Amino acid sequence: MQINVSNSVLRELEYIVELHRMHSAPNPMDSVDTLIGYVLASIADGSRRPGSWERGMLEQMGLIADCDEHYAYRAHYGKKVPE
Repeated sequence: MQINVSNSVLRELEYIVELHRMHSAPNPMDSVDTLIGYVLASIADGSRRPGSWERGMLEQMGLIADCDEHYAYRAHYGKKVPE
């Protein structure tokens, strides 16, 4: 997978990493790749776990589909495999 971000967004993400290196953070990131990976994992966790703190982030961004499936807890990532 390849992710493209605008130069201005990349500069901001680099600045976040720089601030983490200089001043630490509760969950410090050491690279933009690590930061992006963490954010994407948080989005995936919020999608499958309705009661999680990550879900609030998805709700605020309007990323929860209006269907019963998106309100059900799933222990694993991805679409449920039929048994």
